[in-house]
Amino acid sequence: MYLTVKRLFDIVFGFISLVILLPILLPISIILLLTGEGQVFYLQERIGLNNSTFNIFKFATMLKNSLNMGSGSITLKDDFRVTKVGKYLRKSKINELPQIINIINGDISFVGPRPLVYNTFNAYSDEVKFNIYKSKPGLTGIGSVVFRDEESLISSSNFKDPHVFYKNVIAPYKGELELWYLKNKSFTTDLKIILLTAWVIFFKRSRLYEVIFKDLPRRKFEI
Repeated sequence: MYLTVKRLFDIVFGFISLVILLPILLPISIILLLTGEGQVFYLQERIGLNNSTFNIFKFATMLKNSLNMGSGSITLKDDFRVTKVGKYLRKSKINELPQIINIINGDISFVGPRPLVYNTFNAYSDEVKFNIYKSKPGLTGIGSVVFRDEESLISSSNFKDPHVFYKNVIAPYKGELELWYLKNKSFTTDLKIILLTAWVIFFKRSRLYEVIFKDLPRRKFEI
C-alpha cells in the first residue's frame, strides 16, 4: 500500500511541480545555454533501485569533464570547477530540479536515499551497499537533510584528501542514516523529510531533524 501511494504521489506531484516550475526552468535553461560552456543539462550515471543504474538529470553547474579534474566526484566549497551561474544554482538547490523528470520516469522518488556515483557508493560498508537501494532513491532524503552543508564540511576538514575524509567520517554516519530510513520509511516520514528539506535550505545549520526524529542516529562530529 505504501509503495502504491508513494508512486501515485510521485506521478501527480511530479507533473504538478513540472508545470509550476516551468517559468523558472525555462529562463534558467536559456541562461545556461548562453553562458558557461553552453550546456543546459548534465546527465550522470547513478545507482538506483536494487543497485541498477540510470542517468540522472541536473542543471549543468560545473565544467565539462569535471569528474577528471580537481577532487573528482567530491565537490568542495568554492570549487574551481563550478561555473558562476552554477554557484547560485547549487547553493539554492535549483540545480536538482530537473530530477523531477527522473521522478516522473520512475527512476527516483521525491524521498529516499540519494542516488550516488560509484566512487561515493563504494565508500559505504558492505552492509549499506547491499541494503541502501532496496528502497528507490530520492530527490531528497534524511542524508540530504543532515548533510545540507556537506561541501563546506569537507572543505573545512583537517584531512588532506577529501576522499579519505568522506570514506572515514561522512560515509559511515550517512550509511547509518540511510539504514534508519529503510527501517522507518512511511508516507508520514516522507512528508516530514520533504518539510525538513525546505527548512534546511534557509536554515542550513538547524538540527530540527533531531527534534522531529528523536530516534535518529546522532552525529559524533560537528558540521
